[in-house]
Amino acid sequence: MHKKLIVIGGGPAGLAAACAAVKRGLSPDDVLVLERDSEPGGILNQCIHAGFGLHRFGEELSGPEYAGRYVQMTREAGIPIMTNCMVLGLTNDRQVTFVSPELGYVTASADAVILAMGCRERTRGALNIPGTRPAGVYTAGCAQRYINIEGFMPGNRVVILGSGDIGLIMARRMTLEGAKVLTVCELMPYSGGLARNIVQCLDDFGIPLRLSHTVTEIHGKERVTGVTIAKVDEANGRRPIPGTEEYIECDTLLLSVGLIPENELTTGAGISLDRMTNGAAVNQFRETEADGIYACGNVLHVHDLVDFVSEEADIAGTHAAAKILGETEKTVKSLEVATGFGVRYTVPERIDITETAESVRVFFRVTDVYKKVQLVIETESGEVIVKKAKSAVAPGEMESLEIPADKIAALAASEDKKITVYLRELGGNGK
Repeated sequence: MHKKLIVIGGGPAGLAAACAAVKRGLSPDDVLVLERDSEPGGILNQCIHAGFGLHRFGEELSGPEYAGRYVQMTREAGIPIMTNCMVLGLTNDRQVTFVSPELGYVTASADAVILAMGCRERTRGALNIPGTRPAGVYTAGCAQRYINIEGFMPGNRVVILGSGDIGLIMARRMTLEGAKVLTVCELMPYSGGLARNIVQCLDDFGIPLRLSHTVTEIHGKERVTGVTIAKVDEANGRRPIPGTEEYIECDTLLLSVGLIPENELTTGAGISLDRMTNGAAVNQFRETEADGIYACGNVLHVHDLVDFVSEEADIAGTHAAAKILGETEKTVKSLEVATGFGVRYTVPERIDITETAESVRVFFRVTDVYKKVQLVIETESGEVIVKKAKSAVAPGEMESLEIPADKIAALAASEDKKITVYLRELGGNGK
């Protein structure tokens, strides 16, 4: 089989990328979307809460509604979606191997491949929490699927470890279904989720959030009977402080301790990963170091909002189609995008400046909670090309700065080989 464009993943990123590629000029018959689940839509199919689509559609939608719009757009465009397809391998020269009930074992070649596999949750095994292995320990996403799709209640008295957005949303969901959420513990001194989720999911339901706390032991043999939590020492590697232990009787522990991009296919193709994002290193067109292989969505870096996933997928789909159609411009200069004070990572990691310079939006996350800061992009020669003041920034919310087209053109003509994104503290309250 040969297709001009193969999209791996039929979630919001993959569907948006496929639609963008067809809109750019590819024939729908030249595009193939591969999805391993029985239905397209990805993780949004189990996210029945509202809050999606405000940026993209100008209205508040639930997860299935948002996914449904893109499924409908994809089908109306005539783009084929193959479900129940498990992609087993990807090579550097764009050979995709997958299995499907209809076609069996297939090796397909493509002129371009877009990676849109999403991410998975970090499990208990990655945390090394002491204790037995009883029933009642779930990742937050697993519990979400049980309740919203399977119709099962995971437990009645719940402790949640981690304050990522899924954990916060599940605190509310479990409460609405009749469970008692006793507390949410967070290892860091700040929440890992959006501020609006702290307010809507915890504050509105009177659920306590304990910062700088973690679970140190799980109790129970057949079923969880309780957990021990303790305060951690921020100055000593966040180790539990002796004497601060507290036993909480519960029958369920939900883990919301981070998401990991699904990049086994990426590494199998020999594409190097950014050690901070755990996704591929890309340019502003979302093209990886492998020619013709693009990445977008949560497989590239974990996003806060699905609206931004779709925006990024548009970029990948549009430029993948342009490459297939032979309409890409020559790169005249490549710039490294480096991180400075207060910035954990950036996407893109490099900017490939073409003959017709276009504006570039740089996305990044900060390392800590800061108040009264300036977001800055500075050249190697010390010129500040973009700056924006913010009253507060936090790791749970992604930031971005746009470099105008005229500044990109000036960088192409300069001797600078690197730009740096960093925070400049403006005084006041500090961290």
